[in-house]
Amino acid sequence: MITNTPLLKVDHAGIQFGGLKAVSNILMEIHKGELVGLIGPNGAGKTTLFNLLTGVYVPTEGSILLNEKKLNGFPPYKITQKGISRTFQNIRLFNDLTVLDNVMIAYHTLAKHSILSSIFRLPFHFSGEKEMEEKAIECLKIFHLDVYKDEKAKNLPYGQQRRLEIARALAASPQLLLLDEPAAGMNPQETKELMDLISFIREQFDLTVILIEHDMQLVMGVCERIYVLDHGKLIAEGIPEEIRNNPKVIEAYLGEEVS
Repeated sequence: MITNTPLLKVDHAGIQFGGLKAVSNILMEIHKGELVGLIGPNGAGKTTLFNLLTGVYVPTEGSILLNEKKLNGFPPYKITQKGISRTFQNIRLFNDLTVLDNVMIAYHTLAKHSILSSIFRLPFHFSGEKEMEEKAIECLKIFHLDVYKDEKAKNLPYGQQRRLEIARALAASPQLLLLDEPAAGMNPQETKELMDLISFIREQFDLTVILIEHDMQLVMGVCERIYVLDHGKLIAEGIPEEIRNNPKVIEAYLGEEVS
């Protein structure tokens, strides 16, 4: 359900590396329940912005707020605990661990049992591990990956690896899920299935989603609003039809002015 109060507010945020402003003066408001696209040409700064939102980079200007609380300076694991989870442009799985273990790792960020109970193998440790395993299997079922739970992640087909990465991100119980080019390398059928999956998990888990994607059919098909970046700056924001016909967006993609 979409609310009027922003879940995420990006307030004039940016980052500078030496004399280069990678992204600058970003203004965004993402409301609970929205599915928002973030698009732009290669090198526009989309993944850099995701890195700012998740603590990989610290803003050198402006602020980032989740539920009206400032995130600037928090490390990535803290931001995950606060409710932002993500996937990556290049798949980052633990390749030599099983499919099940990849998802259970995400649940450990929310573990109730302590390090001491794990060291001394106390009953609370075993009950906690069992609970996380059961939750991980339920998560895998949603993505039709439970049949692969004992396979090493590296042995999965590419499209299934993409699904596993989303499942792992979802296992961290985020309020806001950031998907960085989830359809990259997928065939048309896999992309169509991914569109359906994104819509399903958003409704099923009451998620807010920001999606970076170059597949315009996917973006226009699932996103209610779209932000457009070019050379590190926002050049447009609106509903898909407005973005499709925006001269600045067309110019950014085609490299020429539209009369």
